[in-house]
Amino acid sequence: MNNLVEKSMALATNEGYNRTPLKGIGIFKASKSTGREPLCYSQGIIIIVQGQKRIHFNQQTFDYNPDNYLTLTLPLPAECETIVEAGEPLLALIIDLDLAILNELARVLDDYGKIKKSDSISENKGLFVSQCTQALSCVISRLVDCLNSPLQCDIIGKGLVREIFFHILSSPQAAPLFALVSHNTHLSRMERVLKHLHNNFHGQLDVEQLASMANMSSSTFHRTFKQITASSPIQYVKKIRLGRARELLQDRGLKVKQAAAQVGYESPTQFSREFSRYFGQSPSECARALVEV
Repeated sequence: MNNLVEKSMALATNEGYNRTPLKGIGIFKASKSTGREPLCYSQGIIIIVQGQKRIHFNQQTFDYNPDNYLTLTLPLPAECETIVEAGEPLLALIIDLDLAILNELARVLDDYGKIKKSDSISENKGLFVSQCTQALSCVISRLVDCLNSPLQCDIIGKGLVREIFFHILSSPQAAPLFALVSHNTHLSRMERVLKHLHNNFHGQLDVEQLASMANMSSSTFHRTFKQITASSPIQYVKKIRLGRARELLQDRGLKVKQAAAQVGYESPTQFSREFSRYFGQSPSECARALVEV
């Protein structure tokens, strides 16, 4: 076991997501492989310390492992697999995107003429995978060291996160991050819309209001939304609702009817039908599986 894995294991005391002393940074642990299943990814950077993940999105497959990392410029529903070797649990460092830091770094890089021109297709990517450089790997190792000390987190933690963002912005695939923090790009407009949807997913969906929020015509909004998220607005909200419902069933032990109502379903029958179609098991089976574990 190498030093980075050992120190990450010390932070990952539980299965799933583990908070660290540094806000916006967590360690994810999975001791078993899982097959392809739906998952709503949050906006952020996922750096694999040990193991391998595979994400299926928009008819493409992306593998990420200790040699590369996944960046999600927006919160996206996708499907993922976890590949774990016996006795070697998957460990992943998860860093939330801090748009304020990214914006500040982008301005400095622009002042130094370090932002390369890119086409609109590159700028509109909701996710991308990049190779881990030696320089980035060194900062990741220092950050994991830091996370094991609350004192170091308070003193140098934010600086290390800023350094990681700098290296990621310096990668050849970073165009979507620059678009995200730029004014009036399609990606920055979608970021505002998706933030609104995540805060209001249980209410009625008003697509015309969303198009207005993005300052787009209805047809342009639909086309751009589908291009970036690989879903229509209605499909996207449905996936958010169902993903949140599964969390309520698994993490809080809610009844099926309660979970359905909390995520905006008026009909428990419709909720159960759509849940079963999306996850391949009924809400009741999902809840029972947790009890059996």
